[in-house]
Amino acid sequence: MFSGFLGETMMKRGIEAGVVKVRLVDIRDYATDKHKTTDDTPYGGGPGMVMKVEPMYRALETLKAVKGQRDSRVVLLSPRGKPFTQERAERYAKLESLTLICGRYEGVDQRVADHLADEELSIGPYVLSGGEVAAMVVIETVARLVPGFLGNPESLREESFAAADASASFVEYPQYTKPAEFQGWKVPDVLLSGDHAEIERRRKKHSRAV
Repeated sequence: MFSGFLGETMMKRGIEAGVVKVRLVDIRDYATDKHKTTDDTPYGGGPGMVMKVEPMYRALETLKAVKGQRDSRVVLLSPRGKPFTQERAERYAKLESLTLICGRYEGVDQRVADHLADEELSIGPYVLSGGEVAAMVVIETVARLVPGFLGNPESLREESFAAADASASFVEYPQYTKPAEFQGWKVPDVLLSGDHAEIERRRKKHSRAV
């Protein structure tokens, strides 16, 4: 699932340049039975399967990803988690390492959240089949904040949600490019005027607080 995401465009360039490093770990490699079982039926009954704690524990031990470790974070991707925000991404980008645990099936044994992860994280109020897509969202959001990842670091300064004070976050102003007119749809005259002060005023006016 990750090959296309990590092997194209900015992620590929960032990894090849050594700006960020992404290591993929298959939980099945840490199951000890002959069928490489990583899930089982839930105690108390109910539909679906629950991911087991033992393979995840062994995987994290191998990675030396320990809850509460300085300059690192172990995060379980879960609909029960705290919302993922730009502010949280900025905190993650300052860490030496970030370990993301991707759930599957009906969920993950609660002991993973209680004893192995520093926190649970959600990318939104909806349900996915697994945490892999959520992990890609977190990886890209965090990676682009690491110095050297973007070709032009100034790109970060005026991006949506980039306010230093999270309470003042905003969505970036509308952008246009050539041609100046298409199908009768025109670029606002002020953006063609060359009047940088007026352009800046328009951009501030059309940046929307969230």
